[in-house]
Amino acid sequence: QVQLVESGGGLVQAGGSLRLSCAASGRTFSSRAMGWFRQAPGKEREFVTAISWTGRSTDYSGSVKGRFTISRDNAKNTVYLQMNSLKPEDTAVYYCAARSRGSSSVYEADYDYWGQGTPVTVSS
Repeated sequence: QVQLVESGGGLVQAGGSLRLSCAASGRTFSSRAMGWFRQAPGKEREFVTAISWTGRSTDYSGSVKGRFTISRDNAKNTVYLQMNSLKPEDTAVYYCAARSRGSSSVYEADYDYWGQGTPVTVSS
């Protein structure tokens, strides 16, 4: 069993930055790919970014590429999401997810464990 706890969300003005963290329990974190997804009010949850177990492979959605950066620290069992140049359309609840495999995926169904989410609000 893996438990994921997100933190770092909040209110920020457009153009600002936030860094989200996701702390994972258990000793298998370093072998798992990790992802970030988000769900805006009234919309479906969508893929944001993912990282392989080694950190060498990453994927980004087109809407955040160049602005967001995913990284991981396997020694700390933590994955991060650095969000820069935030826009009002980035407003959403952000969820951290873990796979049972090491390769990253853009598909929600490929992830086995989910955090409770942390809200991000970007004001214009």
